[in-house]
Amino acid sequence: MKQSLQLRLGQQLTMTPQLQQAIKLLQLSSLDLQQEIQEALDSNVMLEVDEDQSNNSSENSQNDTSSPENSQSETEDSLNNNTSSDDFTNEVNSDSVDFENTQNDIPNELSTDSNWDDVYDTGPTYTAGQSISNSWSGDDSNLFENNGKTEDSLKEHLVWQMEMTPFSETDRIIAETIIDGIDDSGYLTQTIEELLQSFPPEDEIEADEIEAVLHRIQNFDPPGVAARDLQENLLLQLRALERETPWLSEAKILVSRHLKILANRDFATLKRRMKLDETKLAQVIDLIKSLSPRPGSHISDDRPHYVTPDVYVKKIKGIWTCELNPDSAPNIKINEQYLNLVKGAKKNSEMNSIKDHLQEARWFIKSLQSRNDTLLKVSRCILNFQRDFFEYGEEHMRALVLADVAEVVEMHESTISRVTTQKYMHTPKGIFELKYFFSSHVTTASGGEASATAIRAIIKKFIAAENSRKPLSDNKISTMLAEQNYKVARRTVAKYRESMSIPPSNERKNIV
Repeated sequence: MKQSLQLRLGQQLTMTPQLQQAIKLLQLSSLDLQQEIQEALDSNVMLEVDEDQSNNSSENSQNDTSSPENSQSETEDSLNNNTSSDDFTNEVNSDSVDFENTQNDIPNELSTDSNWDDVYDTGPTYTAGQSISNSWSGDDSNLFENNGKTEDSLKEHLVWQMEMTPFSETDRIIAETIIDGIDDSGYLTQTIEELLQSFPPEDEIEADEIEAVLHRIQNFDPPGVAARDLQENLLLQLRALERETPWLSEAKILVSRHLKILANRDFATLKRRMKLDETKLAQVIDLIKSLSPRPGSHISDDRPHYVTPDVYVKKIKGIWTCELNPDSAPNIKINEQYLNLVKGAKKNSEMNSIKDHLQEARWFIKSLQSRNDTLLKVSRCILNFQRDFFEYGEEHMRALVLADVAEVVEMHESTISRVTTQKYMHTPKGIFELKYFFSSHVTTASGGEASATAIRAIIKKFIAAENSRKPLSDNKISTMLAEQNYKVARRTVAKYRESMSIPPSNERKNIV
């Protein structure tokens, strides 16, 4: 084969470091964004918090009553912005600085095949559980509420009670083994025979001893713990009630003898077996319903998860407004003292490093501003699409997909997907993730479209108003929806009902 040189001309799309950073910031949640900003502040001397601007923005957000038409500023697409970084720096700094002496030394773009790590030092990394200082507020007490506080787990709670109970050394070993076999729901997952096999033969432990220790643990808090099945759990909770509790004896008889009939909701047989009329039997059942089927679920070591809204939607003087949460991220700017050093500095290695930090700071501020502009633009678009939802409730939710918003804001669907993931909107009707406002459509009889969220709300409304003695079947709900001009099949109704954790009609049936 003869060797030869060939010249080919082609086009290729490559993600620049600026674009990579813009995409990364766009998909971060509020908590992750705060951590990312803190890392940038710690690693780049050219960045600092604009405390004056932060205070002014918080005051303006409290006193702002302007309309969305007046408050909405022109924004730009975060992924297709060709504005020079010099213009952006002049916009960020209120006191513009002359960059003529240094502009030629600062590159506008990095090479397309380079990465951040190739040019700039990365900031400090954080591991799980490590505290992050909230330098922009001067107080880190509100960054993570009760960061180091955890609740006792069920096992720890039982061990503490065991240590407070007088046990012999052998019984204590048996009690520890039993507690190890209790799951998070509070049930004992091992039988007496399995527990007996876990002890070595030389201990000479018998099944009666394990049974005796088990009965003592079953008297621990919470009531019903260490039960081996649902029936035993309910009986333990009933025994823990006061003797004067109304219908206590009848409830014990029903649970011990007729629990399967109750599970099948065969109330006619229950009335005959218990020799009670409907009113009395309903009171007995209500007492059983007040018990917990999972006693261990009330004790958990899980930390609470708090949601910080990214966008606030409120109605002011009859006009719906949408604004970013000023507390979700601090306002940052370029440090003017270091900027003045770059202005008249001579060329040396230290000044080159500072100039590199300056360029990185300008890119970071630009990407952060683009993220905020994109988030606000998409949020306002959602507000315009779903205005009926904010006015009248979820029954008036419109069908909306990512392509609809992407077409209005002139962005790609992937950008809309990133900006609506793990971003939350605070509304008068509650806090919702931005993805909540997107749903598939259901065809109406007239050829129109209805939101699946609205259909779920209507189904929930039908079930809430149904006769508990004759609950609505999925087929009946489908017929009722057809009467309201919605074409929804029975299987679709069942799917929507299950997504809302609503049991089928046979399980919703009540005696009264």
